[in-house]
Amino acid sequence: AVRDIVCSLPEPGFGYGYARSPFYTQTLAMGATYLVYNHRLMPVSLKHADRFEGYWALRRAVTRLDTGELPTEFRGPDAERLLNKLFTRDISKLKPGRSTYAIACWDHGGVLVDGVLIRLEANRFWYVQAEGDFVAWASAHAMGMDVEISDPGSWVHQIQGPKAMEVLADACDNGAPENFRYFDAREVSMGGQQVMITRTGWTGELGFEVYTRPGLNYDRLWDHISAAGAKHGMKNIGLDAMDIRRIEAEILNCGSDMDATTTPFAVGLGAFVNMEGDFLGRAALENADRRVRLLGLACKVAEPLIGGPVARGGREIGFTTASGWSPFLDQGVAYVRLAD
Repeated sequence: AVRDIVCSLPEPGFGYGYARSPFYTQTLAMGATYLVYNHRLMPVSLKHADRFEGYWALRRAVTRLDTGELPTEFRGPDAERLLNKLFTRDISKLKPGRSTYAIACWDHGGVLVDGVLIRLEANRFWYVQAEGDFVAWASAHAMGMDVEISDPGSWVHQIQGPKAMEVLADACDNGAPENFRYFDAREVSMGGQQVMITRTGWTGELGFEVYTRPGLNYDRLWDHISAAGAKHGMKNIGLDAMDIRRIEAEILNCGSDMDATTTPFAVGLGAFVNMEGDFLGRAALENADRRVRLLGLACKVAEPLIGGPVARGGREIGFTTASGWSPFLDQGVAYVRLAD
């Protein structure tokens, strides 16, 4: 198998169309290679630790990943109305200080993007998306509404693993927030700087995410969290390590496990579709096939090839959308998308 990733070269030349994280110098110093995700660079691997070392740190201790997640702000009297049109869930039920998993669909019912929607105030939200054309789609459907869609200039990194809450307690100047529930969002001070945190992640492990704001002293924030994490053995990792764990945890990746050719029902996410709503794609989903077409696969002898065909009884029935070698299970794990 071959994949294409990005390495940084100390030379001038064409370097447009993507953004570097404010923590780029820190990950570059660790020998990071990157992929371009939401027009942002995200570390795929780090020289100081292979994906299996990172995996075990994620399962047994605590890790940090500087992500390429993209927050977009929706603000104004019509923000809720627009988001109820865009997402398959009832956004009116979301309270300030809480977040929820939210899927947007194309008109034909295929998945456009998924991510976490955070309600900061009654008329102010952040949507933290996987890779996809969501901002342009949202802006087109916001025409005539009293809502402002903007880039808050936030970057996200995940602290994940069994000791994540211990890192949070040491990183917050006033200790961990009380009653910090799954999918809560809170404002906290870390090293004298205000950041937002959410009790979310992409691993199936205990964890939280840190959201920066423009104007922070990013180096000081990185060092502050590093010092808190060092007490608990925190390890910086690349996406490779996290990808294994999310497959084990039955977490999907938009753009591979699901995309415009799959409905939420086809990938087992029908529970996140409110058919009583009036969202984009609803008409198509009313008559959609409700059968799940995405299944898990275990392979005792190898890591299945991503994109490779899957056969049963000599007949090709689908293909692999994602795979990894699970050190915990000591076998290959994968997702398989079945043909219609």
